[in-house]
Amino acid sequence: MTSEQAVFLMHATMGSYEFETPVTAKVIAAIPEGKSGYQPDPKAKTAKALAWHIVASEEWFLRSMLAKKFEMGDGEEKLPEGINTIADIGAYAAKTLPPLVAAVKNLGGAHLTENVDFFGMMNRPCVTYLGFLVNHSIHHRGQLSTYLRPMGSKVPVIYGGSADEPFQGGQ
Repeated sequence: MTSEQAVFLMHATMGSYEFETPVTAKVIAAIPEGKSGYQPDPKAKTAKALAWHIVASEEWFLRSMLAKKFEMGDGEEKLPEGINTIADIGAYAAKTLPPLVAAVKNLGGAHLTENVDFFGMMNRPCVTYLGFLVNHSIHHRGQLSTYLRPMGSKVPVIYGGSADEPFQGGQ
């Protein structure tokens, strides 16, 4: 992969990520605060834990790409001090993720083409991990969206209308 190809891929993938971000924020915001402990199965994460997993994982992927090093975090599944509500999770994402996105968008081709080890499972150009970030977030957002109706909430527009929020042009 050339530097130019890596920069192109980064901008294309970041465009997808930036398109998905407000949709993910809407799904997280739709979690009823009083029912954030809902889980469809004892093995499943609670709605609140899943929302935090999405946000913390996005932060982790972006920071790891900037550092060119993926390491297991120390308790990123735990809510940080001061983050207690679904609104807090949304505010944390709105504050923390945009500067990381901007930093990744400013990376040069040399950084983006450098191979980075991912726990010994793969060793790929740094830029390719953006695809994992996007897919991971979409995957867990889909899980979370299935929690909404059983919690008494409404499913927002994701890629088209839902029974709760019909599609209208411009969304």
